[in-house]
Amino acid sequence: MQINWLVIHLGKKYFLKVGNKVFKCQIGLGGSKKTIKKVEGDKTTPIGKWYLKSIYYRPDRVLRPKLKKKNILKINRITKYCGWCDDIRSHYYNKYITINDSRSLNINYESLWRQDNAYDIIIETSHNTKPVIKNRGSAIFIHCSFENLRTTSGCVALKKRDLMFLIKNLNSEAYIQIKK
Repeated sequence: MQINWLVIHLGKKYFLKVGNKVFKCQIGLGGSKKTIKKVEGDKTTPIGKWYLKSIYYRPDRVLRPKLKKKNILKINRITKYCGWCDDIRSHYYNKYITINDSRSLNINYESLWRQDNAYDIIIETSHNTKPVIKNRGSAIFIHCSFENLRTTSGCVALKKRDLMFLIKNLNSEAYIQIKK
């Protein structure tokens, strides 16, 4: 499968094009926005080229993803203690945190262990990671669609079976390209 994952839109619908395959997807409620204009909580999906960094999965809901080639992406289990810091005041901003850790008591974060199925499987992107710039947006993931296929808070969402298919067929360093 080709390296490039391209998010395109036709009218008000969004699609992820990978090689010659096209998948319906959802993006942020506010549409897409240039990275330099992106701010934490604006519900937009950042325009740009973002590498796929690692995979997180809920072992109670999905099997551990199998990749064609080993060591393409690190694979992590999601537990009840997994979180992602979205607190612009914290030096953990836009980083994975352990929720039961004392440092998580005084910061805002998003739990990766959710009641819905949106985070059953997540791909972390490289958006705002090198360097991390506070208030430029955190936790821009590729994750499972909501049951009602609603928009996200800035992530890219795909049906779970489509996301699992894409993960299974990764064969080299991949990235997602989000365009206006």
